Amino acid sequence: MKTKSVLTLTDVNAILDAAQQEAEANGWGVTIAVADDGGHLLGLRRLDNAPPVSADIATQKARNAAIGRRETQAFEDMINAGRTAFVTAPMPSLLAGGIPVLVAGEVAGTVGISGVKPDQDVQVARAGVAAIA
Repeated sequence: MKTKSVLTLTDVNAILDAAQQEAEANGWGVTIAVADDGGHLLGLRRLDNAPPVSADIATQKARNAAIGRRETQAFEDMINAGRTAFVTAPMPSLLAGGIPVLVAGEVAGTVGISGVKPDQDVQVARAGVAAIA
């Protein structure tokens, strides 16, 4: 039987807090979503000035990173490189900003950020993941 690591409530709160600190330090209004390894939402925080739609997009980015087992930037890059048929995949929000939380090479959960430029979303997500690395 295989055992796996999972995110605890303490982990989720640490990720949310660190990502919020990174966003606020840069003056960015974002939504932070944390999901389990199956893409199910564990925590969501919409900061002041984050557009309402960012809550849905951040959640989808976290889900896609979980079920795709990779950063969502990979999907965006694939589409931009010409594999346009991938836009029909049943995965909305195939955009940069979804990052897996890896433990011993396995996905334990994910972070999705939405609200600013793609590289800024990724920066905030990485700050969240780093809080428990």
